[in-house]
Amino acid sequence: MKITIKTRNVDVTDALRKYIEKRIGKFDRFLNTDTVEAVVTISVERFTHKIDVLFKVDGHLIQAEGRTEDLYSAVDQVVEKLEKQILKYKEKIQNKNKKEAGKTSSVISEFESTSKRIVKYKKFDIRPMTPEEAVDQMELLDKDFFIFVNSFTGDVNVVYRRKDGNYGLIEPAK
Repeated sequence: MKITIKTRNVDVTDALRKYIEKRIGKFDRFLNTDTVEAVVTISVERFTHKIDVLFKVDGHLIQAEGRTEDLYSAVDQVVEKLEKQILKYKEKIQNKNKKEAGKTSSVISEFESTSKRIVKYKKFDIRPMTPEEAVDQMELLDKDFFIFVNSFTGDVNVVYRRKDGNYGLIEPAK
């Protein structure tokens, strides 16, 4: 596993670097693949230490974040979250292998923007996948929505988590 540690407004000691590599490195045996990359970002915001870990596993992204007043406890917090997400990822992969691709249902729903100004810009690669795979990816990232290219239509779509716990799919009108 390749572990990259990035910092913002904080210096990382050798002891902390070894602790992070030890704690994050243990996931290598659970993921059973040679193409695992972990990006650890450490930052300080006022008196809070934030550690963000992003795993890149076979085209899937698994992300977790820990925030505490102590760097070591933030590492422990993020590792605990990652354990749950990787377990969820492994279960989904096993279920996917057991079952054949199911029927896809599309739900078109209106999305109302509450923010009037753009405060953050983000770019990322999107790849073709089914809506079900996009929902799985969204859950692994622990986000409320996910943008992807629909492998059935070739269009850019958005899946999102509804307030009732179900999921919605936004497709462009033709």
